Amino acid sequence: MRNISRLILALSFLATLVGCTTPGESAADFPVIGRTTAFDPSFHAVVAADAQIEKLTEGFTWSEGPTWIRGGNYLLFTDVPENTLYRWTQRDGLSVFLKPSGLADPDPEIMREAGANGLYAEPAGTVLVADSGTRVVARLDPATKRKTTIAATYEGKRFNSPNDLVRRSDGVVFFTDPPYGLKGLDDSPAKELKFNGVYRIDTDGSVHLLDDELSFPNGIALSPDERTLYVSNSDPTRPVWMAYSLDAQGDVAGKRVFADASDLIDEGVQGLPDGMAVAGDGRLFATGPGGVLVFDPDGKRLGRIETGLAISNCAFGDDGRTLYMTSHTLLARIRLKVTGLQFGR
Repeated sequence: MRNISRLILALSFLATLVGCTTPGESAADFPVIGRTTAFDPSFHAVVAADAQIEKLTEGFTWSEGPTWIRGGNYLLFTDVPENTLYRWTQRDGLSVFLKPSGLADPDPEIMREAGANGLYAEPAGTVLVADSGTRVVARLDPATKRKTTIAATYEGKRFNSPNDLVRRSDGVVFFTDPPYGLKGLDDSPAKELKFNGVYRIDTDGSVHLLDDELSFPNGIALSPDERTLYVSNSDPTRPVWMAYSLDAQGDVAGKRVFADASDLIDEGVQGLPDGMAVAGDGRLFATGPGGVLVFDPDGKRLGRIETGLAISNCAFGDDGRTLYMTSHTLLARIRLKVTGLQFGR
């Protein structure tokens, strides 16, 4: 009886420990990969020195566009070349959520990447989609899996291949439109616009061009006060992040180079400026050469989160202190000391 009592107590204690698992911590064992590198001592106020990067699942061609669905407690992300939208949860693991995620029956002579790319979860439970394959910005209802186009053209010409997007609290949407979805990129005969743009979609559906001077505009994010728009330029000859000062309407009042990764390109590490996530305190988590670069609001480089592969995008999830990272062929995550912007509102 005494041994049985001890066994019951031990099982009870174990159950308590499992019940107290912090959101984002593993109930199952996931392989630990990569490393973190501090460029400034303040990096450890964001990422603990002993923080571990977990590999959650793998087998993708180019994973992208992670967004956390708070109402359902799951992550959505895309594999753009494979035209697939995935769902991942701690309990159930990986499943196909939508296929095709973008264009059905694409013409390989026209399309380079037919799938959806960037995603952004809206407060009402819908998800904004930068649909590279169908060349539109759309809204997805996760319950019905139906997409509704909210913008498809600028001045009567089709977009190139919308890549990433972000929503302001008043419903205004900002997005980037490089040519990555088109075979031949800028030389594609299907490309109707002469430039690659950064745009704003107002709540009335009108589309406004904000910048047509970036060679490959890619990731996009807003500062906590929504007065600064960040856009990455995924060009190895000009690997920069731009910061646009916005007026109340959302027009550009000024622009500057927020950060430059030319020195990292010269080191030969994998990755280019790509997707971004913003913490509630204004720190920017920007995927780029070598992994996820962490910047303070002034553009100072604090450190880097490295999986060993190019990281395309990142998003806060769980309780807001887990950073999920789509890293080429795999999905990874790391616990942080800061909270994602969407979780702080």
